[in-house]
Amino acid sequence: MDANEARHRIDALREEINAHNRHYYLENAPVISDYEFDLLLKELIQLEELYPQFKSADSPTAKVGSDLETQNAPFKQYAHLHPMLSLANTYSIEELRDFDSRVRKGVISQFTYNCELKFDGRGINLLYRNGILVRALTRGDGTTGDDVTRNIKTIKSIPLQLKDGSGYPSEFEIRGEVYMPFDSFNKLNTQRELDEEPLFANPRNAAAGSLKMLSSKAVSGRGLDCVLYHLIAPGYEDSLHSKSLEDAASWGLPISSHSRKCSTIDEVVEYIREWDDRRHALPFPTDGVVVKVDQYSLQRELGFTAKTPRWAVAYKFKPEEALTKIESIDYQVGRTGAVTPVANLSPVLLSGTTVKRATLHNADQMDLLDVRVGDFVYVEKGGEIIPKITRVELSRRPADSRPEVFPAVCPACGTALVRDPEQAKFFCPNSDGCPPQIEGKFLHFSSRKAMDINIGEVAVHQLCEREFVKELQDLYSLDDFQLLSLDKWKGKSVENFRASLEKSKQVPFHRVLYALGIKNIGETTAKTLASHFKNIDVIKDASREELLTVEDVGGTLADSIINWFAEPRHLNTVEELKKAGLKFSLEEKASVSDTLKGMTIMITGNYSIPRDTMKYYIEAHSGKVGSSVTASTTYLVAGAKAGGAKLEKARKLGIPIITEEEFYKIAAPGEEESPAPDNELTLF
Repeated sequence: MDANEARHRIDALREEINAHNRHYYLENAPVISDYEFDLLLKELIQLEELYPQFKSADSPTAKVGSDLETQNAPFKQYAHLHPMLSLANTYSIEELRDFDSRVRKGVISQFTYNCELKFDGRGINLLYRNGILVRALTRGDGTTGDDVTRNIKTIKSIPLQLKDGSGYPSEFEIRGEVYMPFDSFNKLNTQRELDEEPLFANPRNAAAGSLKMLSSKAVSGRGLDCVLYHLIAPGYEDSLHSKSLEDAASWGLPISSHSRKCSTIDEVVEYIREWDDRRHALPFPTDGVVVKVDQYSLQRELGFTAKTPRWAVAYKFKPEEALTKIESIDYQVGRTGAVTPVANLSPVLLSGTTVKRATLHNADQMDLLDVRVGDFVYVEKGGEIIPKITRVELSRRPADSRPEVFPAVCPACGTALVRDPEQAKFFCPNSDGCPPQIEGKFLHFSSRKAMDINIGEVAVHQLCEREFVKELQDLYSLDDFQLLSLDKWKGKSVENFRASLEKSKQVPFHRVLYALGIKNIGETTAKTLASHFKNIDVIKDASREELLTVEDVGGTLADSIINWFAEPRHLNTVEELKKAGLKFSLEEKASVSDTLKGMTIMITGNYSIPRDTMKYYIEAHSGKVGSSVTASTTYLVAGAKAGGAKLEKARKLGIPIITEEEFYKIAAPGEEESPAPDNELTLF
């Protein structure tokens, strides 16, 4: 490769790596494995070393991957007191020994290593003052992070107040990892699958996405946990890293119990090999081992590169994969009619469990992999959880192999499929006549986040198969004979079911709207629509133009709502559910306070809560929401991307312009937190 070719390859690698960093840090949806990413980064490092004339300060080899929100940033951003760098990593024992050689050349004193499990989550930096947690920042770009303190406070293992009398410094930073245990991850994905929401590929992505949610109430339900592994505090300059963690544990901070001090690199290798096997039995995700020089004085002596410390390295476990055969391919129809191809595999042991199936996602992914029935394929677990086919072993492809053809008609009802170009998915449009879609609607309607009715998948299947239920309202008219005919249902099952039906009549309007299963209406959109229109009849009669005035409602959703209400059977369902006693209007709530009485509040820009929720909040505190900036406006609350014309007019009229946080202090003095953005009803 000559210099010109090297320059082109370096440019291409930088562009590709930067794109993958965006997928990983900002979208929490990586499209390649860590191993594949690290190979790209390693190639770029090698080329930049061979051709130093092409090195650049903005190369991804010189920068920490950033999770900072830059567009409509919903989080405040603060500088870390000390830079929060990333770690150099390796998959090779030989390279680990090279690291040891460099350390021994760099210092003349005797030293030890501290080996720790590398938790697979998202980095966090906690700041404590006088024993109280005052701020939690994401890694960000290494120097500045997003303030996620409210969300971190929902994690039970993180103390808001350290143990009294435990001798902690008056101020210190401590870094760690927010992660999602496997149990929490499985529960989350089970619910998302039921709601036909995209599944998280692994617990790391789920933890990262949860950490950046706007609603701390929603975060509290995600089951996150935390482990801390790096203390920066006065008084430890001549101490040991391992000693600082022991002290942090005595203060009540969550520290891993699986670390080990090692005197030689051979002991380090032994620790790695031990945990490469034992990690499969852990209840949380790990992807390697971090090896650190234990002595703080030697850490300072060894120093840092622009991106990583020279006194630490991460050894990453290679993803486990297995070769197996595709026996057949099924096409599953979901609640919304989306058709998903699933490969049925010859059973194979992978990461301690037997894998029999792997999703192929959609037709485009099938074409990209060129998978065929009879192929031998390599399977690995994404984040060691969800089986994923990574490639075909073409050398073992049968001579009579034929390309897989995605079906043209629904495999369940025979209706011609249609393609949604935006989602790269095929759909069955027969939403009211396709058996899997009908069953899916009942399961969605009954789900915890919707009506929370005590009935499972098997029972729903039997009710639909026996035609005891055809429309959602039929659930409320089932008789005991029908219910007792269900497998394993006895008197107590019927009693619990009827109790949950009765309780469902108290479910608030926005959850009822979500439960109807109107395409493209998720939990958040249902809340926004409910708070904007107040009742189902106004939504039903709304024109496309009126729907488009609602925040976050675009043309696709507006058309979906109009089309749903255009069906007479859907209108009948609403009327029958009204007769059953379900809530189809927003209940008026008494004012929380009169702190804003007599005030006219004008809002502009984006807030940490939906704009309609902000309007409700103003009204709940007896204020009036202004329609424009006038001389009678009391305050203009300016959010992100505030309207320039409104700001200018407010300045001319001398109207005070305040931030969202300042507004909350005026509306509810003494409250520590702004209202939870996931549910406007909690404001009252």
